[in-house]
Amino acid sequence: MKYTALKGIHDIFPPDIYIWKKVESVAEEVLSSYGFHEIRVPIIESTDIFIRSIGETTDIVEKEMYTFPDKAGRSITLRPEGTAPVVRSYIENHLYNMPSPQKFFYAGPMFRYERPQKGRFRQFYQIGAEAFGAAEPKLDAEIISMLKLFLERLSLKELNFEVNSIGCEMCRPDYKKALTAFLGDRTDALCPDCQRRHSHNPLRILDCKVNACIELRKGAPQVTNYLCKECKEHFGELLALLKLLNISHIINPNMVRGLDYYTRTTFEVTSEHLGAQKAVAAGGRYDRLVEEFGGPPTPAIGFAIGMERLVEILKTCQSELETPSPKIFFATIGRQADREGLSIAEKLRSKGIQVELGYGNASLKSQIRRADRLNADYVFIIGEDELKSGRIKWKKLKDASHGEIGIGEIESFSGLFQS
Repeated sequence: MKYTALKGIHDIFPPDIYIWKKVESVAEEVLSSYGFHEIRVPIIESTDIFIRSIGETTDIVEKEMYTFPDKAGRSITLRPEGTAPVVRSYIENHLYNMPSPQKFFYAGPMFRYERPQKGRFRQFYQIGAEAFGAAEPKLDAEIISMLKLFLERLSLKELNFEVNSIGCEMCRPDYKKALTAFLGDRTDALCPDCQRRHSHNPLRILDCKVNACIELRKGAPQVTNYLCKECKEHFGELLALLKLLNISHIINPNMVRGLDYYTRTTFEVTSEHLGAQKAVAAGGRYDRLVEEFGGPPTPAIGFAIGMERLVEILKTCQSELETPSPKIFFATIGRQADREGLSIAEKLRSKGIQVELGYGNASLKSQIRRADRLNADYVFIIGEDELKSGRIKWKKLKDASHGEIGIGEIESFSGLFQS
């Protein structure tokens, strides 16, 4: 029987895994410099936390969550996003008692039953960041700047930063009324999803990617024209700070984000290298979510980065993949030479030097060919003659230079291992 991965699930292996590791390493370096600390939350959670935070009428909850009962009859969900689990942990572990703002980042798999396509999978990976306890737009600008620095460290260009404000619980109801009225006589022409959204969550219509809905919403009232005084001041200060930090951006009044918990600031980073699904990172404020989860009133903001899409861009824009290669390859002929090569290799590996060996009684020619495919720096050749003389032949593959060295001198001959 031939086994294959489930539809929408993918393996990550060399050389791509080294791009992933680089992204994760740069993320940890940059986010740590802004005072963010890593947090690890479970992959499974009670279904209730996602229904309460994301919203019952969102596509994620209605159609895309992997939800199942456990043996005790409790409803369990594979996490479709990272914010709700972090908020649950923040409250459950009383992290709000620590000095504010509290800043966390995470990395790991998420799960949604979506139609698989380029850059979108049913098990997908995100790097996310969440900050709790500061309401001022300075934190919003700081987080967007942090995201920009992270992407620049990866040498990414041609990225677009889009920002918007969707108001708060005070001003958003007026906007919903205006939007619902505008769409009133157009409802029947909307896609089935947007027809349902019209009465329950009309802002989501602005985020629909169906061409007919895009046309029908042209001329719709803009949310920024309905902001209350406090939200208008908050958004204005954010735009001023982005200008101060030299972050080029555009205001996208249709960017509402797909989850119910967002308030005020929303933002996205997009790339033209990804086609229709072009968002690389997205986030925004959720100033009421902690309180709705039973915690104290706590303003908060966060974002998530789609790893698959980010890696796709890196593979498109960067021609060479940085794959680790051995410094030394031991090509050995004969059982005793095999043992000697293994013994020396283990001593070098203990010093942090990457070493590879020949296997399976392969010929010297095929071993050297393998060393070349592995992009090894040096080949050390050990056979009966080398064992008798106590001197090993070496060859540098990049320039074909060669020589000999005493077996006992290999560990101390560090200059040979410099690139």
